[in-house]
Amino acid sequence: MSSDSTQSMGQIFPDLNGPESPVISGVAHDRSEAMVTIRDIADKPGVATSVFALLAEGGVNIDMIVQAVAARSDGSAVADISITLPENQLRQAEDLLTEKQKTLGYKSLDFNPSIGKVSLVGVGMKTHSGITASFFKALSDKSINVLMISTSEIRISAVVPLDNLDEAVRAVHTAFDLDAEQVEAVVYGGTGR
Repeated sequence: MSSDSTQSMGQIFPDLNGPESPVISGVAHDRSEAMVTIRDIADKPGVATSVFALLAEGGVNIDMIVQAVAARSDGSAVADISITLPENQLRQAEDLLTEKQKTLGYKSLDFNPSIGKVSLVGVGMKTHSGITASFFKALSDKSINVLMISTSEIRISAVVPLDNLDEAVRAVHTAFDLDAEQVEAVVYGGTGR
């Protein structure tokens, strides 16, 4: 097998391509995160690096990142950078970023400790159209506002208000027929699976 980093999960784990492999394997959630948004920071090479290096040096773990760029009337560009991190590191991130505001050159910081993350997980999502639309329709049908989105080959995650997290998890479970009266675990003893 090649060590090419562009291989899919199905190429790395061929057993996941079989007829029994589920497109969706489950829903996960996390209520222990917070969100920080850095407002009006210069959009030029090296600025985001400075932010992430500062947080890394301070021991802050980053989960999700979203950057939105806007042009100013003078032709320059600024960005808002939103990140999620463990809620217990929020104060540490605030202290680090506030101390370096002049160096980083941002206008302001916003903090939101009342967020939750709901994730849909499955190895077949990349090859099945409509999964992303169904995921967000399930949230929309319950009037749940999405604050941030992250995707990968095997996961779709949405940050939602913490007050809506339990309802979001139920909605996604229902949308993908993952509701069950009884959870059953299957163990393949001795087969290496």
